[in-house]
Amino acid sequence: MKQEKMTTCRHCGAEIAASAKTCPHCGGKNKKPIYKKWWFWLIIILIIVGAASSGGSKTGSSEEKKDVESTEAAEEISVAAAEETQIETEAETEEEITKEEISEETTTAEAAETEPNVPTEYLTALLSAESYSKLMHMSKQGIYDQLVSEYGEKYTAEAAQYAVDHMEADWNANALEKAEDYSETMHMSKRGIYDQLISEYGEKFTEEEAQYAVDHMEADWNANALAKAKTYRDTMNMSPAAIQDQLASEYGEKFTKEEASYAIEHLDD
Repeated sequence: MKQEKMTTCRHCGAEIAASAKTCPHCGGKNKKPIYKKWWFWLIIILIIVGAASSGGSKTGSSEEKKDVESTEAAEEISVAAAEETQIETEAETEEEITKEEISEETTTAEAAETEPNVPTEYLTALLSAESYSKLMHMSKQGIYDQLVSEYGEKYTAEAAQYAVDHMEADWNANALEKAEDYSETMHMSKRGIYDQLISEYGEKFTEEEAQYAVDHMEADWNANALAKAKTYRDTMNMSPAAIQDQLASEYGEKFTKEEASYAIEHLDD
């Protein structure tokens, strides 16, 4: 077998195939240098010919004709070169888009290849499951329940189970995304977010996933408590004492006593 010609990546220095558009090691694009383009040397030749013609003993009109012809030829080559560059750029763009599309469908395609007799319903359930994970950051149990729900996707239990068993997802990362969303939009307490994440009526993450989320999230719990306190004051006309009790209550917002006290102390800031 003929050995493929190799070259060196101009970005990372790794040895790669000369025909490779991108380096498999660093991802850098390895286009041909301009001096290796056919049109570059053709332009150089035309410039040399034009210069030689202008130094000869021909008449002015002949020289002007030569210059015009050389200029027109150079313009045509420049247009051709621009078109070639545009085609290369468009090809690279299409290649990148194709790679993204292929990446999104990889799990399903691999499942279909590994298990060629997988029903279409199972594969579409898998696509739905991955969408819920990527777009809504749902838990494994939450996705399963959504897939089989009469008010949701209405897949069979077998199709839903296949989907959650074969999908690729980082459940800790999903739990963290949900936790941060509850903190930013609803100003919930750390304990309140944890309980919401594991609740059968909430997000249905495991206790380990919920604990990972509250341990790794970035939140100002004092600021959350203050935001909640102002909401109770402005919308329910509650007294400071009642607000403090609601913030610290196990049946309320579940902030710590210190966080609740901070909120009351800064209620009028």
